[in-house]
Amino acid sequence: SGDSAGGNLAAAVCQQLSLDDSVTNKLKLQALIYPVLQALDFNTPSYQQNTDMPVLPRFVMVKFWIDYFNGNYDFAPSMLINNHTSLDVSQAVYFRGRLNWTSLLPSTFKKNYKPVIQPTGKAEIIQEIPALLDIRAAPLLAEKEIFQLQPKTYILTCENDVLRDDGIMYAKRLESTGVEVTLDHFDDCFHGCMIFTIWPTNFSSGHRTRDSYIKWLAENL
Repeated sequence: SGDSAGGNLAAAVCQQLSLDDSVTNKLKLQALIYPVLQALDFNTPSYQQNTDMPVLPRFVMVKFWIDYFNGNYDFAPSMLINNHTSLDVSQAVYFRGRLNWTSLLPSTFKKNYKPVIQPTGKAEIIQEIPALLDIRAAPLLAEKEIFQLQPKTYILTCENDVLRDDGIMYAKRLESTGVEVTLDHFDDCFHGCMIFTIWPTNFSSGHRTRDSYIKWLAENL
């Protein structure tokens, strides 16, 4: 279980353990709280909708990815417009079919947003930071054979969050392989809200998301 970057680590560890035949005690479940799961597309509908949303605006998320792999901040402007995964970057083309939000997202989340796919871009970004497309860092890009090995899953997403669609797409990919998934979406909440449960930041959104998560754990552990 984990939230935000912790959700990334939880999903990645769960995938890797599912592939390790030496692990005899398999995981019963996983819980991912507004997880970050991919760095291929920084223009999903939730990234476009919440570009300047407080707590986690899009440019900050891009810089977090660059920091994670000790990359160059000069790449950030290109990554913001998906130049790092343009059609002339063969590695990105290979993974693109696994992250097609036009088919994975329900219409209520797609709204009127359009995909941002650049015909040409900066191939050197992926050459210098290949981990951006490594499934151990971006679990959403894993093949379906890995998804079908995953345990029962709880995913919490928030409407006012650039990472909303990462979680929803992960849920849809899990469901498509027969994994039991609870997608717990909050229309009026934001990234990181679950930690705001103590005065002076005692928000109802924090209490509601926390209580919903604990309720699921109590019913499924």
